[in-house]
Amino acid sequence: MLELQNISYNAEDENGKKEILKNVSLKVNDRFVAITGPNGSGKSTLAKVIAGIYTPSSGRIILDGEDITDLNITERARHGISFAFQQPVRFKGITVKDMIKMAANKEISVAQCCDYLSEVGLCARDYIDREINASLSGGELKRIEIAMIIARGTKLSIFDEPEAGIDLWSFNNLINVFEKMHEIIKGTILIISHQERILNIADKIIVVADGEIQNIGTRDEVLPDILSSAGTCHVLTDKM
Repeated sequence: MLELQNISYNAEDENGKKEILKNVSLKVNDRFVAITGPNGSGKSTLAKVIAGIYTPSSGRIILDGEDITDLNITERARHGISFAFQQPVRFKGITVKDMIKMAANKEISVAQCCDYLSEVGLCARDYIDREINASLSGGELKRIEIAMIIARGTKLSIFDEPEAGIDLWSFNNLINVFEKMHEIIKGTILIISHQERILNIADKIIVVADGEIQNIGTRDEVLPDILSSAGTCHVLTDKM
């Protein structure tokens, strides 16, 4: 279980310090959790604080009873946290097979690498030896990144706006991948998203606005309020 205790985060801007997160406390123990809210609400910052990319200004982060507040992103990865960026990084000269093997952090066969690609709906024969470079589309990179996270098998997998920068066809396939991942992943999936279709497959929805938790509950409890409150969370439909 992930627990945030009174987390605050301050960032510097042209006007001095700005409070991005304000005394955020929550517990995450569900299989599929979505964090949503308006642009600039602090939801991506919250994800990066959990992953260890940002260090909170105050508060504690507890993972399965262990205080991980002072651990960096590499140390948190060793403790079972994966993070997928809005725009996956491209690596010229490194193949898909290489990345999946590195993600698994153990010796795995080419056949096992192919199995992970199949899990995300990619034909392994077409991708296993391709470089992770500009020849891959945004949707392909997103699915390869998910394959890597499945290979890692971590207790907490965080995705920061996975729909960003991909077309509608790729997004529809991405939803199918997440639904399948929901069935096979052993740990918690935490997704930062505006998209109604992603919120609709979440077990729990957390609404963030102005750096604070505004609402939290099951999708049946929270989603109707989001959809009826035009302008509050700017939830998108499939018009991408």
